Amino acid sequence: MRKFPRLRFLLVNLGRGLIWFSLIVAAYILFMELVYKNNPEVWLERLYSKPLQIYSIYFASEFFFGIIPPEFFMIWALHKSDTLHYFMNVAFFALVSYAAGYAMFLIGKLLNKRVYFRFLQRKFFSNLFPKVRKFGVFLIVVAAVTPLPYSAVSLAVGSSGYSTRNYLLAALTRILRYGIYGYIIYQSHNM
Repeated sequence: MRKFPRLRFLLVNLGRGLIWFSLIVAAYILFMELVYKNNPEVWLERLYSKPLQIYSIYFASEFFFGIIPPEFFMIWALHKSDTLHYFMNVAFFALVSYAAGYAMFLIGKLLNKRVYFRFLQRKFFSNLFPKVRKFGVFLIVVAAVTPLPYSAVSLAVGSSGYSTRNYLLAALTRILRYGIYGYIIYQSHNM
């Protein structure tokens, strides 16, 4: 593995991502067993009666560094309506996430042209940008498929001068993540 540091980086971080996903699933199962099961009507009323607010929270979360794991929104969409609408919601969530990451990438490219940002790069992020240059596509893929903050990584990658074409191709794995996680969530609730 020492001969392939990029591959090691990818595998280690994918493993970490699986651990985080497992923790999210465990927290969800605990919530369903300990809280939701006792009083489902209260939770259904609070969460499902205001879809515009849920979509707004999702958009803000994805644009501002992915504060809330998207799997929670997938679970919300699953309980909201039928199978077709669930998969349409997952597709919508994936496209919003991809677009938010690309917007942050473009903001990073724009910031890179500013003198004050270059000063901040040298002062605070001097150790980050060599990693971005070294791992490039692997860093984008890891951020796209794990709970690593995808928008923040997109901003860093954009501000490092990374190629737009290469970024957009690597970021397509974000849509793949939503497809796989959406399918897993769907299957786990329809057993």
